[in-house]
Amino acid sequence: MRFTKMHGAGNDYIYVNCFDESFPNNPMTLARHMSERHFGIGADGLVLILPSNTADAEMRMLNADGSEAEMCGNALRCVAWFLRDRSLCDSNDVTIATGRGLLQATVVERTKHGGSVRVDMGSPILTPSDIPTTFDPCINAELSFDGSTHAVHCVSMGNPHCLLFVDSTIDAPVTTLGPQLEMHPAFPKKANIGFAEIISQSEMNLRVWERGTGETLACGTGACAAVVAAVLTNQCGRNVTVHLPGGNLQIDWLENGSVFKTGPVKQIFAGEWMLSE
Repeated sequence: MRFTKMHGAGNDYIYVNCFDESFPNNPMTLARHMSERHFGIGADGLVLILPSNTADAEMRMLNADGSEAEMCGNALRCVAWFLRDRSLCDSNDVTIATGRGLLQATVVERTKHGGSVRVDMGSPILTPSDIPTTFDPCINAELSFDGSTHAVHCVSMGNPHCLLFVDSTIDAPVTTLGPQLEMHPAFPKKANIGFAEIISQSEMNLRVWERGTGETLACGTGACAAVVAAVLTNQCGRNVTVHLPGGNLQIDWLENGSVFKTGPVKQIFAGEWMLSE
């Protein structure tokens, strides 16, 4: 089975072009094996690019642990670039079917091995039952855990996020508190846990513990959710550069509700998976 390895700001996935390849018999097992960084290819997960009757393509995404996620903003940019680069779409404006519905992406720049893509991520979801979370209200909620209380902000961009604002992302308890909050009963479908540090009205630092994967170098939906939470708590403006360990994303939350995300795409290598699942 042929595959392509790509990353968006360091958030790396293995992509299989199911226009040419057969849909795998057991995608969850395949995702676990391919994502393993010692015995497999190594990635944050597996993305299947499928034909669609309603869009230019459908994107199905599986985390490194084999669980399926509704959305990944960095992967969406890579899929849009891939479709244009492989002439599976004849326009820089690409429509992709996701677990969140149909999303629009524009290939802003296309070079030999990468480029830049802007995505309309849609409006943030702030209704607790739709995130889903048991916190109501979901902004400025209080979460008690291990004897301490944290102010948290819950937002969905098609997948659930829980944001905490910290003084420094360098010292944030991403790898300790992150996995514990991911499994907290307040999040019936688990949650991605973001730790955001406000720098100014137009800049923030962010680290994210992603459900089913662990800390990643970038999280596109997490960056969108962090800006939404910061705007709603009067900590920044609607046009923010989000600095993540793997690179920068530009997030713009329009007054009409849509959140736009612009960031890099890089093709790393292509190969053939030889093992049967």
